[in-house]
Amino acid sequence: MLTAIGLRKVYVGGDGQPIEVLTDVNLEVRRGEFVAIVGESGTGKSTLLHLLGALDRPTSGEVRLDGQSYGESTPTDLAVARNRKIGFVFQFHHLLREFTARENVAMPLLIAGVPEADALRRAEELLTTVGLGPRLSHRPTQLSGGEQQRVALARALATDPLVVLADEPSGNLDHRNSERLHDLLAGMARDLETALVIVTHNRLLAARADRVLTLEDGRLIPVPGVEAMP
Repeated sequence: MLTAIGLRKVYVGGDGQPIEVLTDVNLEVRRGEFVAIVGESGTGKSTLLHLLGALDRPTSGEVRLDGQSYGESTPTDLAVARNRKIGFVFQFHHLLREFTARENVAMPLLIAGVPEADALRRAEELLTTVGLGPRLSHRPTQLSGGEQQRVALARALATDPLVVLADEPSGNLDHRNSERLHDLLAGMARDLETALVIVTHNRLLAARADRVLTLEDGRLIPVPGVEAMP
């Protein structure tokens, strides 16, 4: 479903010297598989997620989604892939404050050209699934942090994506709301057969994954004792 081959990412520092963040990253994620990526701060986990999500381009190497190489895709192709095939959940939900929960979730569908009535119906179904049926017409400022993050998850699922990428999705939540979000994420990968890649420092969330990988010295290393999904 999602494949990274030999990814390398180099930035130029303030002194003009190269800074190699990712050296040789290789990753395969299958349909319905939940992969957690852990590691120290500053090791490049978010950079890797941006490359996997076509938000940035590698210095070298290749990313393929459903067999299609990002490097062989036009900017328009990549924009369509980000809208229809990839769902994003970030530590900060990035909801549009002037729109209701239902309108926020419907937005990717409207951008994709889905009729408004169908988009709003799909948004309502997803919000009900994540336990927010009574909060459809609430704006982000009227929702708790945990509720806002569940809206963000519903939005990520709106277009029935092939893969969902999540960067510290429970980083700003208390324990109770974190556990509820973790339940939803793990269930989503299993029930919807969506590939799920999460960057996290949360050990409880990582423990739910089918595989746990550590990003260290620019490479992904399997965590011993955590087996790949059969």
